[in-house]
Amino acid sequence: MSLYRFLADLVVFAHALYVGFVIVALLAIFVGVVFHWGWVRKFWFRTIHFLMIAMVVLEALFGIVCPLTTIEDDLREKAGESVEAGTFIGRFAHDVLFYEAPEWVFTTCYCIFGAIVLATLILAPPRWPAWLRWPVSRESARPRA
Repeated sequence: MSLYRFLADLVVFAHALYVGFVIVALLAIFVGVVFHWGWVRKFWFRTIHFLMIAMVVLEALFGIVCPLTTIEDDLREKAGESVEAGTFIGRFAHDVLFYEAPEWVFTTCYCIFGAIVLATLILAPPRWPAWLRWPVSRESARPRA
């Protein structure tokens, strides 16, 4: 097995992890809100999750090929393979991620998913870290008698 083939399979696996995180994190947010799990409102978790899907939406809207796909294709080419080639795990992950449909279908799905993630930020907002909160004056922080 060539190094390029191994690296291409590794990129496909990383791509699958990226997609999996975006999907599973959204499901965890929904479940976490229902069961009052505090960690689903963590600022950095929610920010990273939103930025990950926002990047996908922007790529789709502007017709930009995902960098992970480009890297995988380049590595497959250097290994002398087509995109479909690779190990069983690599092919399986590739088949899960890439299926045939018109481009507008993917763009629509990405935008809907991104809108749902944005809605969770509004309906179940993250807890902002103290250093990002609006400064509270001593007067407004004092309990009223």
